[in-house]
Amino acid sequence: MTCRELVEFLLDYLEEALPGAQREEFEHHLQACPPCLAYLETYKRTVQLGKTVCAEPEGPIPDDVPERLVQAILASRRKSV
Repeated sequence: MTCRELVEFLLDYLEEALPGAQREEFEHHLQACPPCLAYLETYKRTVQLGKTVCAEPEGPIPDDVPERLVQAILASRRKSV
């Protein structure tokens, strides 16, 4: 597997959708290629950060935040889920 192929199959790998032999080839490449392993870890952290940013607020929104801004942010979050 090449680095380019690894990038193409990254989402399937993370969603555990790669067939067994292809998954083994993917993981073998990761063991032999530090840049691809770093890319995978960065990708996973980015996804996690995105989920954190898009999560619903953990408390009331301050009164001084304009209502239209709040509604736009909440609408955007609903679209991305």
